[in-house]
Amino acid sequence: MTAAPSTPPHPADTRENEGADVAETRPYIPGDPGPQAPPISGGVGQVLQIFRDGSARTKAEIGTLTGLARSTVSARVDTLIASGLLIDAGEAESSGGRPPARLRLNERARIVIAIELGVTHGQVAVADLFGTILCEERSDLVIADGPVPVLDWVIAAAHRQLAAAGHEVADVLGIGIGVPGPVEHAAGLPVAPPIMPGWDRFDITGYVGARLAGPVYVDNDVNLLALGERAQEWPEVQDLVYVKVSTGVGAGIISGGELRRGSQGAAGDLGHVRIPFDPESGRAPEDERDLEALVGAAALGALLTSDPAAPRTRSAVLALIQAGADPVPAVLHQAGRDVGAALATVISLLNPSHVVVGGSVGAASPDLLAGVREIVESRSIALSSQDLHIIPSRSGDRGGTLGAAQMVLGYVLAPASIDALTA
Repeated sequence: MTAAPSTPPHPADTRENEGADVAETRPYIPGDPGPQAPPISGGVGQVLQIFRDGSARTKAEIGTLTGLARSTVSARVDTLIASGLLIDAGEAESSGGRPPARLRLNERARIVIAIELGVTHGQVAVADLFGTILCEERSDLVIADGPVPVLDWVIAAAHRQLAAAGHEVADVLGIGIGVPGPVEHAAGLPVAPPIMPGWDRFDITGYVGARLAGPVYVDNDVNLLALGERAQEWPEVQDLVYVKVSTGVGAGIISGGELRRGSQGAAGDLGHVRIPFDPESGRAPEDERDLEALVGAAALGALLTSDPAAPRTRSAVLALIQAGADPVPAVLHQAGRDVGAALATVISLLNPSHVVVGGSVGAASPDLLAGVREIVESRSIALSSQDLHIIPSRSGDRGGTLGAAQMVLGYVLAPASIDALTA
């Protein structure tokens, strides 16, 4: 059992060097047609990419798409069949003579483990090679208890879910983990996470990889929510910003079809954007605060009830929101205006086509969403907002695990990874 390398290669940085053809590759996301020219070509891993959209293809179609000779196609396909990654998909229509056989990706040949860790919950899922969740387990936990007890639960839950899915540890192709704090993604290390005491630079990849089959990849939870939302609901969208409003506030940015983490992994830290005075807020003119201090669960809890002894937890705030009594609509509408004030500049700079508002608080409130739309429409430049869709999250409780699965598949099904697997 092998832990992830300290600096896992990103699929966008891999290049196929087998034979005379060299083709640049990118992470695959369902629905993304990828570069239109030149067609993909080259080794075993490159051939597998054309099956990742779920289509069944004949050897002749593979040759047309790749430009490879018939004998080379046969050799590549035979390798993928022997590995179990391709299986028979029946016969294609015949244009005369024996109908040609079709092949498709065997999505159950191997599996990935997808993990979402929140402030007060954990979720572990097993997914197939299309990123479809096969089974999952969710439990209340406290991230502040520290990495060892939390990750020990993750490992035990992963073993239970592997058994439920009918797989063994040897079938695991990779593991993805989302955590509610900043992450140095290349090394898989949390970096000074404010709500994760004891986790700073803890070797998550090493700890989990030594107890489950690796490699292990770690990212900020909102980045994975963005990947999961896109894969599940908007596979054709190239520019999307996912905003999570929950215990904290953050954003996941997909631009040009790829997740943007920034040079230090800190892209999307929307919660620490300073929000200027809003005359409709009822706050004092000099009261400028970070967005999270205005719309995070603790801040909303203080505004939604006058009882100083009332809990300020995410679940308590959700209960108040669901009750819907005054002053809930007004408080949430103002919270949306504050989120919109932070987003207006983001939208003018990045020009996304979709802004998805999620998180336990964000997805629960039409009033908050209305406040976001009101400010974005009034403060963003007209060209960037005229065709903008501001919508609630649709991926529900599975968004984080769906995104974790997509992250892992982007690495372990990349051409270079498949070449190594089938060598």
